[in-house]
Amino acid sequence: MSFSFTERMEGRVLVGDGAMGTLLGERGVGFKHPYDRANLTSPDLVKSLHEEYIRAGANLIETNTFSANGVKLAQYKLEGKVRDINLEGARLARKAVEDAPSNGEKPAVLGAIGPLGKPLSPIGQISHEEAGDVFREQSEALVEGGVDAILLETFTDLAELRIAYETVKEFGLPVLAYKTFVEDGERLADGLPVKVAREMAGWGVELVGSNCTVGPQRMVGIIEQMAAEIGPVAAMPNPGLPQIIDGTIHYRRDVGHFAEYGVKLAEAGARLIGGCCGTTPEHTKALSDALRDFEVGDTKTYGNVVVREREKELEEDDVGAEPVSEFAQRIEDGFAVTVEVDLPRGNDISEVVEASRALKKRGVHAIDISDGARARLRMHPITVAKIIHDEVGIEVVAHICCRDRNTIGLQSDLLSAAALGVHNILAITGDPPMIGDYPEATGVFDTDAIGLVHILAEMNKGRDLAGNSIGRAPGFLIGAAFNPTADDLPAEVQKLKRKIDAGAHAFWTQPVFEIDDLHRATEEIEAAGLTDDAKLLLGLMPLRSARQAEFLHHEVPGINIPESVRKRLAELSPEDAPKYGVEVAQNLLIEAKPLVNGAYIMPPASAPELAGDVVEAMSV
Repeated sequence: MSFSFTERMEGRVLVGDGAMGTLLGERGVGFKHPYDRANLTSPDLVKSLHEEYIRAGANLIETNTFSANGVKLAQYKLEGKVRDINLEGARLARKAVEDAPSNGEKPAVLGAIGPLGKPLSPIGQISHEEAGDVFREQSEALVEGGVDAILLETFTDLAELRIAYETVKEFGLPVLAYKTFVEDGERLADGLPVKVAREMAGWGVELVGSNCTVGPQRMVGIIEQMAAEIGPVAAMPNPGLPQIIDGTIHYRRDVGHFAEYGVKLAEAGARLIGGCCGTTPEHTKALSDALRDFEVGDTKTYGNVVVREREKELEEDDVGAEPVSEFAQRIEDGFAVTVEVDLPRGNDISEVVEASRALKKRGVHAIDISDGARARLRMHPITVAKIIHDEVGIEVVAHICCRDRNTIGLQSDLLSAAALGVHNILAITGDPPMIGDYPEATGVFDTDAIGLVHILAEMNKGRDLAGNSIGRAPGFLIGAAFNPTADDLPAEVQKLKRKIDAGAHAFWTQPVFEIDDLHRATEEIEAAGLTDDAKLLLGLMPLRSARQAEFLHHEVPGINIPESVRKRLAELSPEDAPKYGVEVAQNLLIEAKPLVNGAYIMPPASAPELAGDVVEAMSV
């Protein structure tokens, strides 16, 4: 049968159901398995919960399929059950509606679809096309099972929500879409719900709303802004904030408070109100009773929220701040030289400070500080960068890797860098923990170098990854890595393109030892049409011994040292080998200068002065 929310909401507020997952958990279902699996293992229980919500007064019920997509189910080796779980979830909800006592209008069945559970490219590895395929597989089963509409809920990433919407609208059913917002007064004051509501409504979503994360009181401010911008919306708050007791998540069960604020949500412009995590049929009953006599004309404005004051800012062009450092300007207009100085173990970096001071006197423009290279325990590079800058007066490039921090931690560190005046960041994925000091440590890798470049670019637009304002745009110089000697050079150039597209400004290369390797790389870059955007800082490593050269060539990924160089080092005495290593780097730097925008010199940890020898061989 045809279904229309516009008709159903005419002159009244619809009541939605509440949580399924938390109830299933309380009743012993879902341990070490997704709650959606209960559609197959405990179908009678799932159907009975739907019936409880219907008896409580729900005008709409959601299928137990929020997490039933191929990405999330794969974590439990259930990716082959996507169709079965969704099809049965739709049939159970439909059967509950059909078996419910009829007193007129039957509740509608919404096919629930949540986010994938893993970030999309460029933050993660899932392409937009792959995401669409995942949402399509789930939608097909829900539609086959007889849902009246599709509900996209609890999305944090608008880009992912847009992909989901564009996919599910192909099936011709009404689509509801809910964005979740954190409990953050600044976020509301900044007008983000206004922007989100406008954008989602512009896609053609039949009913826009917000769900989860916040309780009913905080949800009022979100709904007020959204409704003031686009008209009637949906609100599905939690009953409050959760707490963990004996390893289990619990919510307060004050249904009176929930119902009281349900009325205020209706007054703020919500026309579909229900519950999310932690709510129960008791919440639905209290809400249904409280809204039974509500008149739509009672709409009020709470909090004197003024959304139009942000209109100009919300509609500004999506342009990022340019890098603000002098080092960035040197890369753009001149020739920049930076030297990586290794950090010692412990918290005494006095030798690093003195080495940086000496290198500055020899004409170096910046110092590079790695982020636990080779998974070794070292001080945080942003802390070291601040110390070196303050004590030496030279700019520092802080390497930031994705191994040790999730996306929250990465962004927290970058906010700290901006506050401390550390504006040069080299984004790297990072070495796996297994090769380092603590091989049993957990590698995070929420994202990779390309995703981190994207995060930096978003911050340069004055916002975090979730779209929240971070204040003044930091103007980071966004650096990334490039390997001119890669075995598959075309693939490496394609990766370089992805980093450029994500927002990278310049590229620190792996060590190069032959000019022909650089020529091949720059020709490949030119063929890809990337010459103007691929500003290279040529990696130079003054070798000190044949033993070092053999180790780097054979045992360190990404480094290729010509046989002629290795052979010559083996012929030289221990005293003469370092001189030859410097000479190789000097000659290459002189030849390469017209092809690159700078040099990135990586001397041995015990001999940072060799980098100064390379620099002094030419006028920089």
